[in-house]
Amino acid sequence: MLVAIALPLVLAVVVAGFGLFARITSGPDTGPLALLDRPAPQASGAECAAVLAALPAELPADPAPLEPRELDPAVAGARAWVAEPEPVVLRCGTGRPAELGPASPLVVVNGVNWLPLASPPDALATTYAVVDRGVYLELTAPVETGSAPLQAVADAVSAALGPQPVRVR
Repeated sequence: MLVAIALPLVLAVVVAGFGLFARITSGPDTGPLALLDRPAPQASGAECAAVLAALPAELPADPAPLEPRELDPAVAGARAWVAEPEPVVLRCGTGRPAELGPASPLVVVNGVNWLPLASPPDALATTYAVVDRGVYLELTAPVETGSAPLQAVADAVSAALGPQPVRVR
């Protein structure tokens, strides 16, 4: 009788443990990423093409660089990189951020003005928008990746596009 009760319990613990082990050892998702469709009216333009061409294949991060991640279906003006717990995603040609105004707190990274966009308090990632070029860009990255991806994208933006005054209205 005790075996009849203990055996299913032991089996359940082993199966649960195996599932946890598989999640821990499996690493980040590297398969194709399907991005949500969002308006990006300038994504197919020359400015976005120049920024995307200036991006490094891998983004720097600690402890190892972030590898590119395929987008399926392909999205004009977008790139993604493998990261945990979520991928790093760049979208070029997006619309003007609603949060952008005369008193917006901008962060300057490698000569590029970024606007932190609103996110829920429990969000796993942070999104910043480039607001001082001829086209808007948004970079979403997990908090754990640190600032290295933001710096690398800022370098690509600086190399591809000249600065312009921030249009606050």
